[in-house]
This record gives sequence, C-alpha cells and structure tokens, in this order.
Amino acid sequence: AAPAAGSGGKLAVGIVLPTKDETRWTQDEARFKEALDKAGYQVEILFSEKDSAKEKSNVESLLTKGIKVLIITPVDGTAAASTAAAARAGGAKVISYDRLIRDTDAVDYYVTFDSIAVGAQQAQYLVDKAGATKGNPLYIYAGAATDNNAFIFFQGAWEVLQPKVADGTFVIKNSSEAIALQSKKDLSRDEQAKIIAQVTTDWAPATAKTLAESNLTTAQAADKGNVFVLAPNDDTARAIGDTFAGDKDVKSFVITGQDAAPASVQYIIDGKQSMTVFKDVRTLVNDAISAAVALLENKTPNAKGSYNNGKVDVPAIQSPVVSVDKANVKAALFDSGYYKASDYTGVQ
Repeated sequence: AAPAAGSGGKLAVGIVLPTKDETRWTQDEARFKEALDKAGYQVEILFSEKDSAKEKSNVESLLTKGIKVLIITPVDGTAAASTAAAARAGGAKVISYDRLIRDTDAVDYYVTFDSIAVGAQQAQYLVDKAGATKGNPLYIYAGAATDNNAFIFFQGAWEVLQPKVADGTFVIKNSSEAIALQSKKDLSRDEQAKIIAQVTTDWAPATAKTLAESNLTTAQAADKGNVFVLAPNDDTARAIGDTFAGDKDVKSFVITGQDAAPASVQYIIDGKQSMTVFKDVRTLVNDAISAAVALLENKTPNAKGSYNNGKVDVPAIQSPVVSVDKANVKAALFDSGYYKASDYTGVQ
C-alpha cells in the first residue's frame, strides 16, 4: 500500500488514544506502530491523558497537519461529540476506535470488538464455574461511567447473569441498585447507569481496590466464602482479586477480566485470576487501518452491522473475542504468537 501521506508530506492519518496509564492502550500503540511501519504509512499517535480537553487539542493539532482520517478512542464518549464534529468540519473522516462516540452524526465508522460478547463471556464463565450450586455470593464491578463500552460490557454480562440471580444461583452482595433491578433482564440505559454508578472502577486499579475494600468491609462473613466476581478488565481484576485474596473470610474466588494484559496472563498461569477475554489487538488495528485506507482511497470500508450512538446508526466493523483461562492460555496466547512463552514463568 502507498504511504498514507498527503501533499507536501502532511499526515493523512492521525490516531488519538485515551491514556498511557492502562496496559490496554500501550498495547494498541505498539501494534499500530508495528503495523503502520510495516506498511509504510506516515502516522502520528497522541495520548489524551484521560482529559477530554487534551483530546480535543490533540485532534486540532492533527487537523493542522492535514490528516484526512482520524482514528480516535474517546476519553468520554459523549464529550467527544464536539471533537468529532470539529474533525468532520476540518475535512477528516472519523473512525471511532473501540469506544463509540455518542450523540453526533460526525462518526463515519466504529471499529470494535464484539463488546456484548465480552460481557457475555465473562458472565458465562462465572455461570459455568458455579454449576448447580445455589446462593453463591456475587460481587459486580464495571468500567468507567463515561465510557460507552462499560455499558455494553455490562449489558452483555447482565443478560447472562440475571436469570442466574433470579433462580438463586447467585446473590448480589455489593449493589443495592442491582438488587432492586435483579428481576429485570433487559435494562434501560438509565437503569444500567444507576448500577454502574455504584460499582464503577473508572478503569483504575486504585479505584477498584478502594471499592473492593469498602465492599468487603461492609459485607458480613456470610456474604463471603466461595465468591464470584465480575471484574470489567484485567488491570482492575488484579486489584480486586488481590483485595479479595487478602480477606480471611473469602475462601475462594472466581474472577473475570479482559484484554489479556501481560500481568494478568501471569496471574492466570499462577491461579490468581480465573480468566480473561482475549481481544486480539492485531485484528482490531488491522481493521482500523483497512478502514482508514479505504476512506483515503474513496472506497467503502467493509462494515457488518451497526451501533446506535444516540443520534445515528454508526456502521460497525467487529472483531471476535475469545475466553481464555489456564486450560487454553498456551494455545490462545503463546502458540498463536501473540506473546512469547519465554516471557512468562510456569507455562505448561
């Protein structure tokens, strides 16, 4: 493919990612650089430091350099609407990457993993591990309330977990809002927001740790024992899991995650985290680049399905996800070439 550079050597593609403080996004940065360098594309990758104002200034900077396509993961899906509109007004096509920009028609494509499936796989893992037992303590946690993905992940999980709460398999222990809604499988966004407000980790391990400590302090010994934990991603899962592991009344815990973060892969091998949902960033990056190249060449990216962002149905390009635990971690992550087994200890 020809380099994605405009006339006079100006950039044609700009990428704006939300933060370097989460393992997930530094992985994406590395994969973007690797793929774009290999293809000979000129690109600039900027980070927004979890600040919507910084995000907007990043995009404005890229527009002055002549980008024709913006690939952006919004810090706040709703706040980014004005940023997307500015990019559109500046002549750039907008690809919302992994997180959906909401409440604007200035989004051309949404490149994502199947986010409903992420939550559903996390929940199904808990259901499978619970088996026929009843009365299992369930602690639920969610991502950032500003991130549309947190809602989609939660929706996917709730749809699987709710019937098992209704039949007594699980008993929710850390959200009065979830308990109040536990008889309802299909939640409105406002209902989801009420629950997420109580159990948000803000995608931050320190916040997750503090919330888990608070939950365990409030809980009685009878609310512990053999515990099941819906944790939204790997960085928060390790923080929550370490907290539960340190409570003398917690006999065992099954805990979910997502992103296959390197530290959590080691945790899974060591038996300290139960599972992760592996989202092959190589696939997502390639999907985003393919969409960008198509737009640069005035072609139509190959979208399958769409997501409504509150204003329009945004054409979506979706990548599959895979549930990974100790049983298949070698095949899924090492044999596939995603990670090197030599970087980990105890790989069987």
